[in-house]
Amino acid sequence: MPKLAAFPKAYMQALCKDGSMTLTEWFELATTLDIDGLEFYAGFLELADPANWPVLRKQVEELGMSIPMLCCSPDFTHPDAAFRDAEIAKQKRWIEMTHALGGSFCRVLSGQRRPELTVEQGIRLAADSIAACLPLAQQHGITLILENHYKDDFWEYPEFAQAMDVFCALVAAIDHPNFGVNYDPSNAFLAGDDPIELLKRVSDRVVTMHASDRYLIEGTLEDLRREEGGAVGYAKRLSHGEIGKGLNDYDAIFSELAGKGFDSWISIEDGVDGIDQLRRSADFLRNKIAQHWPGG
Repeated sequence: MPKLAAFPKAYMQALCKDGSMTLTEWFELATTLDIDGLEFYAGFLELADPANWPVLRKQVEELGMSIPMLCCSPDFTHPDAAFRDAEIAKQKRWIEMTHALGGSFCRVLSGQRRPELTVEQGIRLAADSIAACLPLAQQHGITLILENHYKDDFWEYPEFAQAMDVFCALVAAIDHPNFGVNYDPSNAFLAGDDPIELLKRVSDRVVTMHASDRYLIEGTLEDLRREEGGAVGYAKRLSHGEIGKGLNDYDAIFSELAGKGFDSWISIEDGVDGIDQLRRSADFLRNKIAQHWPGG
């Protein structure tokens, strides 16, 4: 049966930028949820000092949870080789961080969809960069997970491999036992693709999942496309929603995953309206997991 983790989507500014919330405070909030673990983000301020890594791991484990996943945002599509080398070095440090935190999965991305980049160039740059990180990941027993992503909170341009065909081509370009897919159904919707079609194309390589639901506050996906490039972070018309209240079909998603024998981590990526919303999402997912993995 899959295990549930939570990601502090509502508290990213506080944990990554202004320091107005400590990770200990987030841990205490998370104990009120029906979850098994916490997904970390590489940009948490308290992770800057490696001496904190074993301390934070011990805190989480003493609360009866683990840290299975580390969410990272490498930018491997920059045209400058020195820039990419620096991103590879950062990713390797994040692999070390994942290992120290007791995790098994470390996210990778393709990079930003810069206007001057062709699809072929982007796939080559991203695949080569990820390949450069895989030996260290294998050494530490870490699986690098490529997400069908929309846009990092602190990026200027959307994800290079946002579109389904580009994402699938990049996945197909990397064949390694320590590489897999982190599936996010909401991001497929934002790419203008069918989340279930994407899942069926990659389900045999899905090793983790982000559970979320999204909706547009106003306008259309075409409006979103016009404003998403050239501005840092998410477009203002885009919102995370409570899981089970948006457009994603979790029965279809979980049916496909269960049919492929998926029994790994599902990390909840919502709660932007507070811990009560996150709690309702966790409860919704628990019920759906019980329906689709009845023998767990």
